[in-house]
Amino acid sequence: MDLPSPITLGFLGSLAAGSLTAIGALPVLFMHIPSRATRDLALGFAAGVMLAASFFSLIIPALDVAENWFEGGPAPAAIVCLAILLGMGAIALINEKLPHEHFDTGREGPDVASLRRIWLFIIAIAIHNFPEGLAVGVGFGADGLSGGLPLAIGIGLQNAPEGLAVAVSLGGVGYSKIRACYVSALTGLVEPIGGLLGASVITLSQSLLPWGLAFAAGAMLYVISHEIIPETHRSGHQNRATLGLAIGLVTMMFLDVWLGG
Repeated sequence: MDLPSPITLGFLGSLAAGSLTAIGALPVLFMHIPSRATRDLALGFAAGVMLAASFFSLIIPALDVAENWFEGGPAPAAIVCLAILLGMGAIALINEKLPHEHFDTGREGPDVASLRRIWLFIIAIAIHNFPEGLAVGVGFGADGLSGGLPLAIGIGLQNAPEGLAVAVSLGGVGYSKIRACYVSALTGLVEPIGGLLGASVITLSQSLLPWGLAFAAGAMLYVISHEIIPETHRSGHQNRATLGLAIGLVTMMFLDVWLGG
């Protein structure tokens, strides 16, 4: 049986990964909420997965493709470095220009009084999740199942603790358990949008492959540095967060070697 097109795989893979955000939020409905230390451990795991995915699943393949196009010289490294910076810069620009609100640090971006607070939360998480969906889509667009499956699984695994963190944070600012889970699930739906875009661009123009891979990596690296790691260190649980990062990093590396080999 023929596999679906890379674009379809990119959409479905990122949709599945984004759906785990909703699954991660379910403990808010049915069981005791984990401690802040445990949540920071889980978010550290998410950061480790994203960090490993950025390098092993995106940057290294981008360098391999670029090196096949150029025989020696600085061009392959220059292309990948520039694309990483463009990815980081794009998310930084969106973060600055789009009004949104973080749970602990408050509002960022333009002051738009007409937007309800819940939508500012949703926008903040969407800014976070879009690069993840983009990375999954680019992976499928670049190399089908072998390129996208490790990313989809890894991103999905780290979406679960993120979904829990969102739901818990919404509950902490007064939202009901059901509404907190609903909004958390909603934030995961931006990932298939990024997945569809990433897979489409790479499939339509293979010349953009190293640029797309490294751009997606840069976007995720910005989120890791600007959002996740500061959040895990905010409450004094640096040791647990670092342990989680280490476990997430080696887990994603194992998945990439095993499933992408």
